[in-house]
Amino acid sequence: MSFEPAGVIPACLMPFTADLSIDEPAYRKHLRYLSEVDGVTAITVNGHAAEVHALSLDEQRRGLAIARDEVGDSTALIAGVFTSNWRQAAEIARMTTRCGADALLVFPSEVFALGGQSRPEMAIAHFDAIAAATDLPLILFQYPLAGGLGYPLETLRMLCERFPTIRAVKDWCQDPQLHERQIRMLHALDRPIKVLTTHSAWLLGSLVMGCDGILSGAGSVIADLHVALWRAVSAGDLATAQRINDQIYPTTCAFYRQPLVDMHNRMKESLVMLGRLDEAHVRAPLVKLSENELGELRKLLSGLLQRAD
Repeated sequence: MSFEPAGVIPACLMPFTADLSIDEPAYRKHLRYLSEVDGVTAITVNGHAAEVHALSLDEQRRGLAIARDEVGDSTALIAGVFTSNWRQAAEIARMTTRCGADALLVFPSEVFALGGQSRPEMAIAHFDAIAAATDLPLILFQYPLAGGLGYPLETLRMLCERFPTIRAVKDWCQDPQLHERQIRMLHALDRPIKVLTTHSAWLLGSLVMGCDGILSGAGSVIADLHVALWRAVSAGDLATAQRINDQIYPTTCAFYRQPLVDMHNRMKESLVMLGRLDEAHVRAPLVKLSENELGELRKLLSGLLQRAD
């Protein structure tokens, strides 16, 4: 377990061709760009940003293999474990270990939404299957409690204490007060657990609470700004952090508008506008943005586009 999840970790988008197969040349180009951003500590593949919900297991395997081949040993890779089936979760854990992942991002089982918060033994069973299949460091993905998939504070504590391979929590609780409580609790454990924020809609506020890094799909577009913000906050330079946050804010407005289901769709279109992708195709149930939405996106990103030019 040499890899410690911390710092700036973009969640990599997955480009598709017009027939919705994986666009390998575009994917390699995107991975290469992210790996060459000074200060990026790892890249996440097969996560929300990669539309993992629409990727077969073979495509997940291929996506990770391409990533490992493209970045070599220069950049750590974190692979998502996204399934409600515990046997399949173990299979994914074994597959990603064989394919060269450095850590796993464990999504909650969607079955938990039916009342699993009152049955912590369900969460234990999910992690039991994964931890038995791999010795890789695990990153627990903490969802909002309101949707039924988030782990209550005591369950979160219990999981981190019970499974020594859990090294970090990717926190998306969407509750600033709970976010701070979780950071303080996780850092105070006998075996401290790192917290990677994915609260990209209020990133500066989240970081100054004491997070250990950023794991976000927005990093596919603005990894350099994430690095600059992370470094400023780490150095205690609030004035610089605020200036960088002012540069990030238009992208926040662009990506995290309602409906949130289109956040990664918007990021793909942004890469096209920036000249870093040729096309922005998404798999169903996601659908392409309307021309009006694309116009609004371009307006919100005008500063970023000028900066790129």
